[in-house]
Amino acid sequence: MSADSLLRSQKKRRSQLNRSFAWKTLLADSLTVFWGDWLDLRVRIPQVAASGLVSPLIYILAFGLGLGSSLDRVTAPSAGDTYLQFILPGMVALSSMVISFGGTTFSICGDRLFTKTFEEMLLYPVHPLALHLGKMMAGVVRGMMTAASVILVAVLFTGQLWSFINPLFLLLLVLNCAVFAGLGVIVGLNVKSLESVGLFNNFLIVPMSFLGGTFFDPATLPTALKAIVYFLPLTYTTVGLRAAAYQPLSEFPWYSIPILLAAAIALSAVGAYQFSHQQD
Repeated sequence: MSADSLLRSQKKRRSQLNRSFAWKTLLADSLTVFWGDWLDLRVRIPQVAASGLVSPLIYILAFGLGLGSSLDRVTAPSAGDTYLQFILPGMVALSSMVISFGGTTFSICGDRLFTKTFEEMLLYPVHPLALHLGKMMAGVVRGMMTAASVILVAVLFTGQLWSFINPLFLLLLVLNCAVFAGLGVIVGLNVKSLESVGLFNNFLIVPMSFLGGTFFDPATLPTALKAIVYFLPLTYTTVGLRAAAYQPLSEFPWYSIPILLAAAIALSAVGAYQFSHQQD
């Protein structure tokens, strides 16, 4: 081997090692930021797990058992044996969305607007992406805690454990939490008051709760409405969770995974940029 070839090989190996070190450092820094939130979160696990359970239980009782008993007499759902089974995956998606977004947003707002400890985090000697990922991971944990409570309710109603605890179902659930936790980070960094958080919740999260395919099959909508519904990330989660729970792999909407992953990556890029330019 010539000297030039040996030199190029050494440079390539050094570059690979530097990239590997950078990713390991980014992951370690992200976990450090996450750990700060986890220390506060771990003492409130029952509260977090139950906080997003009220609305899904109301929807299950009102729509699944109330309205559903009437619908089951006249039509069969596109997934599941009853209308109650049809909406249960949507309830899991809905609860994880609400808590991932709301918990992350209020956590950052509390640090920024009330305790005034957010400035200290901005001084951490870590990459801005690590700050976003750490906060996002805390939001994912919050969403998964609440989703676990709703999954328990779903299993009790249906008796189908594997339908709600299988790799595809859990993968989509984590991606859904990552998307809305990432969105919560961005909103938390930009709002000026808690009233502003309420506006985002009323005009973004609440409409998405009803238009994200939770209570109906988006495939049955007219083309114009279908374009609006499929613009919402919750729709891909709901459709995917429903297919993962009740349908064979051949009918699973595989496109939902890269779409949710792309949304999470895009929000991470925006969040990292926001952290790098944040002034509080």
